[in-house]
Amino acid sequence: MKHRVTIQTVSRASDGQGGFTETWNDVTDVWVSIEPVKGWERYQAQQLETPVTHKIMMRYRSLSTKDRLVYGARTFIIKEVLNVNEENRFLQIKAMEKQT
Repeated sequence: MKHRVTIQTVSRASDGQGGFTETWNDVTDVWVSIEPVKGWERYQAQQLETPVTHKIMMRYRSLSTKDRLVYGARTFIIKEVLNVNEENRFLQIKAMEKQT
Protein backbone atom coordinates (compact mmCIF):
# COMPACT_ATOMS: atom_id res chain seq x y z
CA MET A 1 0.00 0.00 0.00
CA LYS A 2 2.05 2.87 -1.31
CA HIS A 3 -0.53 5.46 -2.36
CA ARG A 4 -1.83 8.08 0.07
CA VAL A 5 -5.45 9.02 -0.64
CA THR A 6 -7.95 11.30 1.05
CA ILE A 7 -11.37 9.96 1.96
CA GLN A 8 -14.06 12.56 1.37
CA THR A 9 -17.71 12.59 2.38
CA VAL A 10 -20.46 14.77 0.96
CA SER A 11 -22.61 17.23 2.89
CA ARG A 12 -25.65 18.89 1.43
CA ALA A 13 -26.93 22.33 2.37
CA SER A 14 -30.24 23.80 1.32
CA ASP A 15 -29.94 26.62 -1.20
CA GLY A 16 -33.20 28.20 -0.03
CA GLN A 17 -35.03 27.53 -3.30
CA GLY A 18 -35.90 23.87 -2.88
CA GLY A 19 -32.54 22.55 -4.05
CA PHE A 20 -29.25 21.93 -2.35
CA THR A 21 -25.53 22.52 -2.71
CA GLU A 22 -23.07 19.63 -2.36
CA THR A 23 -19.76 20.16 -0.57
CA TRP A 24 -17.06 17.49 -0.26
CA ASN A 25 -15.26 17.40 3.10
CA ASP A 26 -11.98 15.63 3.89
CA VAL A 27 -12.35 12.88 6.49
CA THR A 28 -8.86 11.39 6.73
CA ASP A 29 -5.83 10.28 4.73
CA VAL A 30 -5.11 6.55 4.36
CA TRP A 31 -2.62 4.30 2.57
CA VAL A 32 -4.02 2.17 -0.27
CA SER A 33 -2.97 0.14 -3.28
CA ILE A 34 -4.51 1.14 -6.60
CA GLU A 35 -4.75 -1.36 -9.45
CA PRO A 36 -6.25 -0.58 -12.87
CA VAL A 37 -8.86 -3.06 -14.02
CA LYS A 38 -7.89 -5.16 -17.03
CA GLY A 39 -9.73 -4.68 -20.31
CA TRP A 40 -11.70 -7.93 -20.15
CA GLU A 41 -12.75 -7.21 -16.54
CA ARG A 42 -13.94 -3.78 -17.62
CA TYR A 43 -15.96 -5.37 -20.45
CA GLN A 44 -17.61 -7.82 -18.04
CA ALA A 45 -18.38 -5.06 -15.54
CA GLN A 46 -20.25 -3.03 -18.17
CA GLN A 47 -22.70 -5.84 -18.80
CA LEU A 48 -24.89 -5.13 -15.78
CA GLU A 49 -23.56 -2.08 -13.99
CA THR A 50 -21.61 1.13 -14.26
CA PRO A 51 -18.06 0.48 -15.46
CA VAL A 52 -15.35 -0.07 -12.87
CA THR A 53 -11.90 1.27 -13.78
CA HIS A 54 -9.85 0.46 -10.64
CA LYS A 55 -9.61 -1.93 -7.71
CA ILE A 56 -8.40 -0.30 -4.51
CA MET A 57 -7.27 -2.17 -1.37
CA MET A 58 -7.10 -0.53 2.04
CA ARG A 59 -7.16 -1.45 5.71
CA TYR A 60 -10.62 -1.93 7.16
CA ARG A 61 -12.57 1.14 8.23
CA SER A 62 -16.07 2.52 7.90
CA LEU A 63 -16.62 3.44 4.24
CA SER A 64 -19.62 3.53 1.91
CA THR A 65 -20.55 4.19 -1.70
CA LYS A 66 -21.56 7.72 -0.66
CA ASP A 67 -17.88 8.56 -0.07
CA ARG A 68 -15.11 9.15 -2.62
CA LEU A 69 -11.33 8.89 -2.73
CA VAL A 70 -8.97 11.60 -3.94
CA TYR A 71 -5.42 10.80 -5.06
CA GLY A 72 -3.60 13.94 -6.16
CA ALA A 73 -5.67 15.42 -8.99
CA ARG A 74 -7.55 12.13 -9.51
CA THR A 75 -10.97 11.36 -8.03
CA PHE A 76 -12.37 7.86 -7.59
CA ILE A 77 -16.12 7.31 -7.21
CA ILE A 78 -16.78 4.26 -5.00
CA LYS A 79 -19.08 1.73 -6.65
CA GLU A 80 -18.69 -1.22 -4.26
CA VAL A 81 -17.01 -1.92 -0.92
CA LEU A 82 -16.16 -5.52 0.01
CA ASN A 83 -14.94 -6.69 3.43
CA VAL A 84 -12.31 -9.23 2.33
CA ASN A 85 -13.10 -12.68 3.82
CA GLU A 86 -15.38 -10.91 6.37
CA GLU A 87 -12.32 -10.54 8.64
CA ASN A 88 -12.54 -6.77 9.19
CA ARG A 89 -8.89 -6.46 8.14
CA PHE A 90 -9.01 -5.20 4.54
CA LEU A 91 -11.49 -3.60 2.16
CA GLN A 92 -11.53 -4.16 -1.58
CA ILE A 93 -13.08 -1.17 -3.31
CA LYS A 94 -14.33 -1.20 -6.87
CA ALA A 95 -14.18 2.35 -8.16
CA MET A 96 -14.60 4.44 -11.28
CA GLU A 97 -12.14 7.25 -11.98
CA LYS A 98 -14.01 10.49 -12.54
CA GLN A 99 -12.86 12.25 -15.70
CA THR A 100 -12.49 16.02 -15.37
